[in-house]
Amino acid sequence: MAVPITLLFSACSGNSEKAAPKAPAPPPEAVTGNAAFFPMYAAARGGWAVDLQPLRLLSIHLPQVKAAPGKAGAWQATFVSASPLRLRSYTYSVIEAEGNLHQGVFAGNDESWAGPRAPVQPFLVAALKKDSDFAYDVALKNGNRAEEYVKAHPDMTVTFLLEQNKRFPQLTWRVIWGETVGTSNYSVFVDATTGVYLETMH
Repeated sequence: MAVPITLLFSACSGNSEKAAPKAPAPPPEAVTGNAAFFPMYAAARGGWAVDLQPLRLLSIHLPQVKAAPGKAGAWQATFVSASPLRLRSYTYSVIEAEGNLHQGVFAGNDESWAGPRAPVQPFLVAALKKDSDFAYDVALKNGNRAEEYVKAHPDMTVTFLLEQNKRFPQLTWRVIWGETVGTSNYSVFVDATTGVYLETMH
């Protein structure tokens, strides 16, 4: 009887050691502007130009990624270097997607830059103290009838634009209901340093 008992024990032991099926990977989650910006800034500073300054940060809506207040599936940051007058854009995406979007940080082409004469000026990284989700909450609570607008347009894409333009002396988040500034009829400016509500555009 010793042989059959040993074989039986070995068979049971082998079954118990089989690997459990792997749980499915969680769906990709949208990220805030700051979470995407700083990895892009580090990559640009380390691999492109030490004297660079950020010019703009823009959210990119991805239908494959579930929307979340103040967050996006992808972001694009534009940096400039004053000494050779060059410009370069980087993207950060949580997934591989159309439009040359790659998961993580991806560097775009190096282009010429006309210098700081345009309406949008380079800004200091130290000025970016408030994140996009904070800006969204401020816009929702302080924008002229913002909550009413959101209820009337529950499925509208919300776009986030960070830049320092001539409209305000400080760095601002612009919370835009719509895909672009040109196609939107409702947006709210929020100070990116203090988090103070600035203005509502209709």
